[in-house]
Amino acid sequence: MPKAFNPHDKYFQRAQRMGYRARSVFKLQEIQQKFKILKHGQDVLDLGAAPGSWLQYAVKIVGPQARLVGVDLVDIKKIKPNILLIKLDIFSSAAEKSIRQKHPNKFPIILSDLAPKTSGIKDVDHHRSLELSRRAVELAQKFLSLNGSLIIKVFQGPDFDKFLKQLKTEFKQVKIFKPQASRNRSFEVYLICKK
Repeated sequence: MPKAFNPHDKYFQRAQRMGYRARSVFKLQEIQQKFKILKHGQDVLDLGAAPGSWLQYAVKIVGPQARLVGVDLVDIKKIKPNILLIKLDIFSSAAEKSIRQKHPNKFPIILSDLAPKTSGIKDVDHHRSLELSRRAVELAQKFLSLNGSLIIKVFQGPDFDKFLKQLKTEFKQVKIFKPQASRNRSFEVYLICKK
């Protein structure tokens, strides 16, 4: 549950009504409506997957034949049989090995809603977010299939443009998107990257 949890938040209430574990599901829904990233039958790797709402949403689109792998530092309650869960630090040496054991092939879709524990100091949080985003890109270089899509959450700040420029050298297409479901005070954006 986020620190700024608000039971009167319309997205939180909607998520509860619809059986989703977190309001963040509506960010992915907006990304999907605009960019049509998820497709039936495609396998998905979800980094920073807890509590599991992105996996809940993704599996409805990709279907029961697809395999989804969720990775996070904390436990995620089981969702569906075709969703495999890994409790690990994405920076650990075991992370890549564990992902490969669960799913030996590359993924057409990698989602990253990774976020640091926020300190309230914008530049500190921005740099921590970039560290996570860079790791997501490293993992995408190993696990994303040709013509695949990577979605990354990033906190904006002084080094954002430099990071964006780097991504544009590694991906054919990079688009910036701020979902309406993001909190007004949030400086997060999502980068939609196509290999």
